[in-house]
Amino acid sequence: MSDHGTDSGRPADAADTGDLATEAFLSHRNLLFTVAYEMLGSAVDAEDVLQETWLRWSRVDLDQVDDPRAYLVRITTRQALNRLRTMKRRREAYVGQWLPEPLLTTPDVAEDVELAESVSMALMLVLETLSPTERAVFVLREVFEVEYDEIAAAVDKSPAAVRQIAHRARKHVEARRPRKKVSAREARTVLESFRRALENRDPQLLMDVLAPEVVLLSDGGGFKQAAVRPVVGADRITRFYLGGTAKRGDVVTCTPTVLNGSPALLVYVNGELDGTMAAHVEDGLISGLYYVRNPEKLTHVEAETTLTR
Repeated sequence: MSDHGTDSGRPADAADTGDLATEAFLSHRNLLFTVAYEMLGSAVDAEDVLQETWLRWSRVDLDQVDDPRAYLVRITTRQALNRLRTMKRRREAYVGQWLPEPLLTTPDVAEDVELAESVSMALMLVLETLSPTERAVFVLREVFEVEYDEIAAAVDKSPAAVRQIAHRARKHVEARRPRKKVSAREARTVLESFRRALENRDPQLLMDVLAPEVVLLSDGGGFKQAAVRPVVGADRITRFYLGGTAKRGDVVTCTPTVLNGSPALLVYVNGELDGTMAAHVEDGLISGLYYVRNPEKLTHVEAETTLTR
């Protein structure tokens, strides 16, 4: 190798710049994935956004970048917004109910109460009701505490407009987010009773652990059978779960896990992974159930995904 270049033929300073770009991207990768996932509700699409972010970041003149973290978040937000707008058309053609893609998360996510709530199934579904720009502003401001000027640059709005959007989005979310928060220990205890009821086909135990007006949302994506509309009421959900498995003679087993920062279950039918079950718990009872059966959404439930703020 000559004194003036690298094995690739690039000048040495170009190689150094490439190394710095790679180092900066990798040091913030988990943050960027978390931003993209919270905006999209899909790990697969979040990974695609990161690829697009890297391609754009690798062409940036780093001498013009004062804050690599802020710049990378800006690129990621713009790419996620573009994808969110195209995903809306896909969602409209989706078979049945759509639920966010569940993630097996690292223990530190559950320890960060605000981050865990922000990626919970319950809140992610609330974020789905925001416009793309409202969602981006809410996520960046409320979850990642990004300054209004930086958000404005990311969403191509004035700081004053961003403040108004943030206020509107916050009011919208507050009106719809779950009112009560429970500890992970209480959620695990309630889910353990739910697990025993499913495995033992115990209708009384199931009724005892479900709130009277509990709501079940199930996502099969057209690949597996699922309720097309929400199933409401403890008695209907009990029949929904226990009737079908008993009729077919299926053996149901559940493994406790932590998905999206909260206690959850991996549900196996006849020894094969059938789906994931997340729950919202209030006053010691399950008030919301989120059952993801779509096999395309079960690719991130066996290896941990690191989320961070």
